[in-house]
Amino acid sequence: MTAGELAAGAGREALRATRWTARLVRGEVVRRVGGPARARVIVLLGGVLALNGADTATVGAVAPQLEKALHIGNTKIGLLSSVALLVGAVFTIPVGFLVDRFKRIPMLSLSIVLWSVASLASAFAGSYSSLLLTRLALGAVTATAGPAIASLTGDYFPGRERGRVYGYILGGEIAGTAAGFIVSGSVASLITWRAAFLLLAIPGFFLARSLYRTVPEPLRGGQSRLEAGVIDLQQAVAEAARGPAESGAGSDAGSDAAHGDEPDTDNLAQEAVRRLGVRPDPRLVLREDPRAMGLVRSVRYILSIPTNVLMIISSSLGYFFFSGLSTFALLFVRGHYHAGQATAELVLGLLVAGAMVGTLISGRVTDALLRRGQLEVRVWVPAVCYLGATVLLIPGIVATKLTPAIWFDVGGAALLSAANPPLDAARLDIMPAGLWGRAESTRTVLRSLAQALAPLLFGGLADLIAGIAPEQAPIGTHPGVISPGGARGLEISFLLLLVTLAAAGIFLLRARHTYPRDVATAAASRQSSEAAAAEGPG
Repeated sequence: MTAGELAAGAGREALRATRWTARLVRGEVVRRVGGPARARVIVLLGGVLALNGADTATVGAVAPQLEKALHIGNTKIGLLSSVALLVGAVFTIPVGFLVDRFKRIPMLSLSIVLWSVASLASAFAGSYSSLLLTRLALGAVTATAGPAIASLTGDYFPGRERGRVYGYILGGEIAGTAAGFIVSGSVASLITWRAAFLLLAIPGFFLARSLYRTVPEPLRGGQSRLEAGVIDLQQAVAEAARGPAESGAGSDAGSDAAHGDEPDTDNLAQEAVRRLGVRPDPRLVLREDPRAMGLVRSVRYILSIPTNVLMIISSSLGYFFFSGLSTFALLFVRGHYHAGQATAELVLGLLVAGAMVGTLISGRVTDALLRRGQLEVRVWVPAVCYLGATVLLIPGIVATKLTPAIWFDVGGAALLSAANPPLDAARLDIMPAGLWGRAESTRTVLRSLAQALAPLLFGGLADLIAGIAPEQAPIGTHPGVISPGGARGLEISFLLLLVTLAAAGIFLLRARHTYPRDVATAAASRQSSEAAAAEGPG
């Protein structure tokens, strides 16, 4: 047997083993999430977040190549991440208004196509200015993801397991971030940074097609919720749609009203406040269909809910630090520890693994504790995670040896990501269903502003500190990927801005006292709006 035949045989065996592993993983995923129908929704929604995470991470992953090719510094690298987030923040509020009133699946699919086109344009940008313009366009089309996914998750999955489901969906964002760092970084170092953006654009077209053709639009108000074991997604949604039609209900609200004052046993938080006798805030109880509220009035109402405001501030601070960290993580590892590209990518891979573990565990744990009567668990667990991450990241940043530092960083990444699933589930607990899209868009605006400022602040502060460092070579001329002064600047910037992560935990600790009453208010608003819809006009 020749060497060529041996190589061909080995290739066939490797392909067969890969297919077997893929089928095994797919079967395990389907089993864990509760059936094929649920798996399709979770995987595709997670895929949308994966694209967003990959895009953000790619800018940081190709930063060394961009510095050399375009002769730019940390501040301009940070600006590339910031402009997309700023433009996205501008468009998010009106998009959230549309999400609450129109079909979400077509909107989301179209935005993914436009996102891929914008990413494709980034690959062919001829200068820093033109690359910056493509980032502006990309920010405008990514505003749909947050509001649409929050609304669809609330309508497809019951409240008793939203923490766990959000953990799976947010796992897609972490996987995308990993791909952005590792794959894009490798492609940029082996070929060019343009190839990284080109590779990033291709999956979006296939994702948009799958989402549009295979995921039907669910009914509002949770009538299309997928119970465990459902196999055919299209059939399940169609049967849910026939239910209101056969009962003669003319709207989602009217159909919900048929249940009268029956407890919502799918929403564990609202059922818990009912058992504990927590009283709603009468000033905030809605007595109308929230979907009919105007944009300005609905945003004013969303920002009048105390727990929501505290969670928005906390989440924005958490994402602020994560955005700055992810943008400059690769540069920091290579400069601070004098590591090569392969070593830096291995470190980032471990951080992503830690983040994935934290995300998948926290949602499941908080759901279990909520079922045991721990009402505030979706608030205090993220608070503890933020504070714990702050403590663990300090030795992970200041250590001079990579081997001990990486384990502190992995623990910090796990806790930082673990805060997100219970927080996202808690937002749906305290908000009427008809406002889910606008509530998420309001949160996304403030979070995006914080994320947009982070790379600029991290990069500008690092450049300022690096300018003070002695014997610093000019950007683009030093022999390494980043100068010693630049690495020192990033280290001090990370340490100084860790205070934002600690503040995020402190704000959430305050939310423990307002969360029960706001959950009770959301439950009372649901019952009042359903009763008003059942009575009809006049």
